[in-house]
Amino acid sequence: MDPLFQGDDKKYMKILIASLLKRAVNEKTLSSRPRIIYELVTGLVKKGHQVTMIGTADSQIPGVVTVPIIDKSFVELPSFENPFYAETSFLVRLAKKIEEISQNFDIIHNHTYPEFLNLLISKNLKTPIVTTIHAQVTPELDEVLSLFNNTYFISISQAHKNQFKKTKIFKVVYNGIDTNIYSFQEKKEDYLLWLGRMARAKNTDSTFMDPKGVRHAIKLAEVTNSRLLMSGNIEDMKFYETDVKPHLTEKIQWVGPLSSELVLTKPEVAKLMQGAKAFLMPINWYEPFGLVIAEAMSCGTPVIGFDRGAVKELIVEGKTGFVVPPESGVEGLKIALNKVNQIKPQDCRDHVVKNFSTEKMVDNYEKTYLEILYKLI
Repeated sequence: MDPLFQGDDKKYMKILIASLLKRAVNEKTLSSRPRIIYELVTGLVKKGHQVTMIGTADSQIPGVVTVPIIDKSFVELPSFENPFYAETSFLVRLAKKIEEISQNFDIIHNHTYPEFLNLLISKNLKTPIVTTIHAQVTPELDEVLSLFNNTYFISISQAHKNQFKKTKIFKVVYNGIDTNIYSFQEKKEDYLLWLGRMARAKNTDSTFMDPKGVRHAIKLAEVTNSRLLMSGNIEDMKFYETDVKPHLTEKIQWVGPLSSELVLTKPEVAKLMQGAKAFLMPINWYEPFGLVIAEAMSCGTPVIGFDRGAVKELIVEGKTGFVVPPESGVEGLKIALNKVNQIKPQDCRDHVVKNFSTEKMVDNYEKTYLEILYKLI
């Protein structure tokens, strides 16, 4: 391991960020994992660290050297004849490149999708490797990550950490959001907001899981005669056609084009959040974090969500929103909505600035790196 370089009594690090190949990482990035990478890396550079990122050639962050494995992200390339073979081939090349250049860095921070492939070379590295687990916990993921006890695993919430039964989690580091983009607005309009990904997640009976709870959002709007705006990326168009489109009216509307990829820009999303009187998060799965919760509250907008995953870690009950028992269903959401005017927008904003800002996340990762390095020195 190269020694840390110093200046002004502060220790600076040479950091290798292992990015993903599925999507590019840049200023316009919308998906959650690459957004977190962009915000983290930008913050580390501002602090004076030397950061290199390995990923797609079209991943660009000011002040960062990109080591390209593939010209464009998987979602930007034409379809492969055999996607599984092609994509895993590139991922193996990424892992081998990490192994080749690892000695040039003080620490490696692994964000690759999936997280575990790079860990196959971890035993060959002298440089410590930190892996942030962005994915939802499954028994299969827990089993495979538990095989690598020579790495440092980071969970993105306490609820996320608690779901791992075999994998040893080193630390919890919350995600952070850009509070400048998701800026504060005191005045609200008379609409509810739902934003999410209609993922191809299935129940055990093969029906659509509706992980982000758009059905509950629509039902709440209908029973309360509320205006509801919805947007997001639609991976399962059949679900949209059968469960969303029939409910669209002058009051219940879909914002933006129908697409399998996110289309609205971050400023467009922020504008929707700033005007909403409440953001709805009636999820049906265990959300590892929930960036949209932090973004909405950063805009001064209270959040109403089901008590699943990290929801109650982000929302301060009765102060920045309401955490609803899932078994109470739409009636529970309705009770919370009737109290939403009690929430002060400034309290929502202050809570995010203090706990879930980019600056807070970068500070926590910097401390994590140094803690690992000084245990090893």
